[in-house]
Amino acid sequence: MQRTGPLAAVHTPPDAGVLSCRVLDPVNAPVTHAEFTVSDAMGRKVVGGGTDPFGSFVATVPAGEYRLAVSAEGYTPYRASVTVAEDTLASLGDVTLQVAQPPELPAPGDWEIEPAHSSIAFTARHIGLARIHGRFNSFAGAVRIADDMEQSAMHVVIDAASIDTNVKMRDDHLRSADFLDVQRYPTLEFYSDRFAHRGGNRWAVTGALSLHGVTRTVTLDTEYLGLGNGMEGETRAACRATTELHRDDFTVSWQTMLARGIAVVGPSIRIDLDVQTVPKG
Repeated sequence: MQRTGPLAAVHTPPDAGVLSCRVLDPVNAPVTHAEFTVSDAMGRKVVGGGTDPFGSFVATVPAGEYRLAVSAEGYTPYRASVTVAEDTLASLGDVTLQVAQPPELPAPGDWEIEPAHSSIAFTARHIGLARIHGRFNSFAGAVRIADDMEQSAMHVVIDAASIDTNVKMRDDHLRSADFLDVQRYPTLEFYSDRFAHRGGNRWAVTGALSLHGVTRTVTLDTEYLGLGNGMEGETRAACRATTELHRDDFTVSWQTMLARGIAVVGPSIRIDLDVQTVPKG
């Protein structure tokens, strides 16, 4: 019996070819779930995705010139150009990603959140189909950076009445006793003194969130973006963070059902933070 390669059974249109690559780390271990993007000569994305458990990816694309970008958490991005011909395999072979230097951490001391360049946003499911986006417009916070970053602490206070989904009737309902009950619980507060480094620029910030008179432990999946300088030369540190809250955990359990048994408001809320801090004083 004649032996054939695994690509022999892959159907390829007559005007297309196959692009492949294997992504490795500096000790030649496969980098699983690395993200790749293939763009055409005009910079338009043609295909993208993640590597398989062996660090490989294979894509069928129209014949032509392409740019490939490969990225993975904790590694320096890799870029290359490649020509794919009709009915051929264009292989880049093994691509080795180099470990990236983590961004410089903020200097020890007291920092404060700069509200004008920060946001606290949330997303909720509506009638099982659409998503409703909102934010809190008024908040303040401070971060005490320790000599050992993992010993740092932060405290954030949010004005519950500043909730804003750009629809007054809905916002008034969210402020009512059915949801946030801002008359009884005027603020949301988050306090943390647990900063755990997950590698690269990823951190887990775990703390106590007080909402609607209930306090629960919440972990923020945080991406530290590094240091920069503002318009007046001031030092700034920036990060992004996400988490998911379950309404029942905080007794924010108001619900009504549509005729088809679908909940008007979903049970969980996604929180997205974009934060810039500046040295206090």
